[in-house]
Amino acid sequence: MSMSGAATRIDGTLKQEGPAAAALVPPPKLRRRPALVAAAIGAICIGALLAGWAWTATTNTHEVLVARHSIERGSVIEADDLARVQVSAGPALKPVAASEFDRVVGQRAAMDISSGGMLTPDSFTAEVVPGENQSVVGVALTPAQAPGLELRYGDKVRVIVTPAQGEELAAGTPLSNDATVVGVHTSEETGQTVVDLLVPKADAAVLATRIATGNIALVLDSRER
Repeated sequence: MSMSGAATRIDGTLKQEGPAAAALVPPPKLRRRPALVAAAIGAICIGALLAGWAWTATTNTHEVLVARHSIERGSVIEADDLARVQVSAGPALKPVAASEFDRVVGQRAAMDISSGGMLTPDSFTAEVVPGENQSVVGVALTPAQAPGLELRYGDKVRVIVTPAQGEELAAGTPLSNDATVVGVHTSEETGQTVVDLLVPKADAAVLATRIATGNIALVLDSRER
């Protein structure tokens, strides 16, 4: 008798043996793991977000001009003062594109620009100093003649006449001249502070004469704009 497909009665129950019996065995049930499914979906979403962020970051970068080091207000911007960098600029910013390099060089800083700061259209000006009907008068000051605060480009000052003892000024002579600081440096020969003052052309001769006597003092007025 062939063993294939044979049936055996055990305890009154007919039991199928051989290949036919194997075919009747039900397949194992797959166990679903909701936590793993959720984790996989989350990983896919995070990957999509990162890919979108990377694409946006690379497509929104621009090459702009920044200050290689601090640039003082009023100073002439030189080529060595600027650097080109790639930045991701938001819509609220208006940086100067690196392609404007040649146009910016030679202009004056309209404000103090910190090292690494991006240049904007308001950072520089093409204003010529002195302008029409203006003159620049230089004055060398001793510590006793200058204010204690460091003078800056654009400061509003007054040159006060300080007559020598016993000297009397002619009646009607103004005791001061208004001026604007357009340059400050230290004399290598004397160590004195030399200040360039912008004044109306009509006042330049009188102011220069007063400065030559040495009987003057420089007063710094409000820096509020």
